[in-house]
Amino acid sequence: MKKVPYRHSISKVLGVSLIVFLLFSVSIFAQDGGSAEGASAEVADSGDSSGDPAKGKALFNQNCAACHSLTRKMTGPALANVESRLSDDEGLDREWLYSWIKNSPGLIASGDAYANKVYNEYNQAAMTPFPTLSNEDIDNILAYTAAPPKTAAPAAAAAGEASGSGSGSSGDGVSNELVLAALALVFGLLVVMLFLVNKTLRRIAEANGVDLSQEESAKRLPLWKAFAKNQFLVLVTVVFLLLGSAYFAYGWMMQVGVDQGYAPVQPIHYSHRIHAGDNKIECKYCHSSARVSKTSGIPSLNVCMNCHKSIYQVADETLEEGKREYGIDYNKEIKKLYAAVGWDEENQKYTGESQPVKWVRIHNLPDFAYFNHSQHVSVAGIECQQCHGPVEEMEVMYQYSPLTMGWCVNCHRETDIKVEGNAYYEKIHAELSKKYGVDKLTAAQMGGLECGKCHY
Repeated sequence: MKKVPYRHSISKVLGVSLIVFLLFSVSIFAQDGGSAEGASAEVADSGDSSGDPAKGKALFNQNCAACHSLTRKMTGPALANVESRLSDDEGLDREWLYSWIKNSPGLIASGDAYANKVYNEYNQAAMTPFPTLSNEDIDNILAYTAAPPKTAAPAAAAAGEASGSGSGSSGDGVSNELVLAALALVFGLLVVMLFLVNKTLRRIAEANGVDLSQEESAKRLPLWKAFAKNQFLVLVTVVFLLLGSAYFAYGWMMQVGVDQGYAPVQPIHYSHRIHAGDNKIECKYCHSSARVSKTSGIPSLNVCMNCHKSIYQVADETLEEGKREYGIDYNKEIKKLYAAVGWDEENQKYTGESQPVKWVRIHNLPDFAYFNHSQHVSVAGIECQQCHGPVEEMEVMYQYSPLTMGWCVNCHRETDIKVEGNAYYEKIHAELSKKYGVDKLTAAQMGGLECGKCHY
């Protein structure tokens, strides 16, 4: 028998691949360890030694942020370095700040010159007194206002660019190009292995006297000719194609006018995920007419300004998330709101120059179909999510349900009537329960399938 060379080629390639993979893994873990050590070596400066800026930030957000910002005027003045500014410009010390924060109306009533100056400058809007704040709490707040603004996010981004040779990197500090190179190397090794296996098998076949060239050159009947000669197979295929075409044609026609999944781009991006999800704002706070009206209504921009007169920007992590995940700059969207209502951020007042917002309607029933939100929301007690889906998770609002006649009818058949606290239904509920022999009636049994209920 002829000696077959390269019979150990596969073992050799596997051994080389294993060595390369181990070396590559060691280099990656070495990079991860260096990154972790570098991160753990960073030490943050605590800022003002007379207070804790971290505790001060929490107190500031809890008590002050509704009316004050560090860097801009809002309902009250900007508070960055407020203690040093008052000391340099007005000659006021920390004791004055204690008195002002704990009892601003009393300080104004005492005739204090600067207290009255601030009071009159801000339209005589007296600051809420905080008698429960201790001097230590105020020290922490002042330490926060005196601390330099943190630039951790840009620094981290710069560090990532430097360590990645100007390229993007994954969350654990490994360069994306490095990972792709490793995958390409593994793929190349697999190709080489397949080539060697094929070559080895051919040599074995030749050594055993198998002529592969004759096997490969054997003539075969083309597949399409074999198919055409089999009349039964042709008939079955034609029937299958006709039935499949009819099925898909019917499905397409049944979707005409159904806009499920419709998610238009709005002139001002509004994240239900942030407002209804993260911030837990009740749906009917904005769509208040859903309680008493046929329609839920489009909220007035004044409703938005109830909060956004003070909230002029989002948190840094929220801003970065919006840009990274959705390509949205939330702060720019707030600026669009200000332009629409004519809000002057600098002077904290309306200019009177407003612009209409051309919202794009999402849920739209045919004119011949009647639907009353108040009957479902206030009387039936149905949650908004039952029809509109998990709105609190939607970054972009879309039509969740098909809103077809069959969908509504099924809901009426499956939903029980709520009679607790609703005397209107008590008599008719008792009569119909006796008629149908049930304890609870569905909307369909109460007449919810009558044509005139929705079409008139």
